[in-house]
Amino acid sequence: MFRHQKCLRAGALALLFASLPLSQAFAHCFVGPRFFPSTLIIDDPCVADEMSLPTVDWFKTADIPPASELDISAEFNKRITEDLGFTIGDQWSQIRAPDGNTMAGFSDLETALQYQLLKDASHETAMLLGLVADWGGTGAASSGIGTFYSLLTPTFYFGQGFGGLPDSIGWARPFALTGQIGYQIPMTSYLVSQGVYVPQVLIYGATLQYSMSYLKSEVKDLQLPDFINRLIPIVETQLFTPVANNFGNSNVTTGTIDPGVIWVGSYFQVGIEAMLPINHESGTGVGAIGQLHFYLDDMFPKTLGQPLIGGITPPAKPTF
Repeated sequence: MFRHQKCLRAGALALLFASLPLSQAFAHCFVGPRFFPSTLIIDDPCVADEMSLPTVDWFKTADIPPASELDISAEFNKRITEDLGFTIGDQWSQIRAPDGNTMAGFSDLETALQYQLLKDASHETAMLLGLVADWGGTGAASSGIGTFYSLLTPTFYFGQGFGGLPDSIGWARPFALTGQIGYQIPMTSYLVSQGVYVPQVLIYGATLQYSMSYLKSEVKDLQLPDFINRLIPIVETQLFTPVANNFGNSNVTTGTIDPGVIWVGSYFQVGIEAMLPINHESGTGVGAIGQLHFYLDDMFPKTLGQPLIGGITPPAKPTF
């Protein structure tokens, strides 16, 4: 229903990757002076050496009466080269019904291969192409949290800063837009055991963000406190629309609108957002999501924070 946020299982995957041979290259999502942070609902448009651990969200489902769902997830992002990377993650969910019955378990393991199509510093433009795979049968399918079939989702990601706007509206130059659009294809079209078709789904979303550090470094230093200069107010949205093979199922678009804020530090960032369902089919009431995200290239510049293959380029950091 919400973003494909998946997590590492019990930290074992992090230990695995810590033992791999590594080298260093440009990291974070910097495009010229523009820094695109890792957002909570949709992915940012860059390959990077980073880790979200944990991402926690809580909301009430669209059931009548609604159940409460708690998700705890994390995601590991690794560069193979400067332009090629992969992600791996999983998610643990607990769904508590109004009568007290509880279901819990891991969702399907998710991996993604990503390629950096473009980083245009002069125009503050980034483009990324990815192939996301959810591996059926790796989660708690018997509890209704995972599935018995796999999903493939080719996805295009983009980021666009507004730094090219004229000085007469310089206050708007810290704005930036990121987004993604993907087409989810199930590896089975019909579940015989349940007698239902498995739809193909268009997954799309965007963020509108305002960088206070960009305002200070590229527009005007307003002599604000350091804490304020590290903030990025943001609004995200992600939507899901069944577009094919959806016989007998609802065709309603579902998703959320998620206003919040991200605080960017030297080695990590913290984000929190409200989750507002766009309709009843998307959930009940207001939920919340929070994330702790680590910059591995800054934390471990000579080991875990370097690409597997590539040259040496010092990581860049936001200017505060």
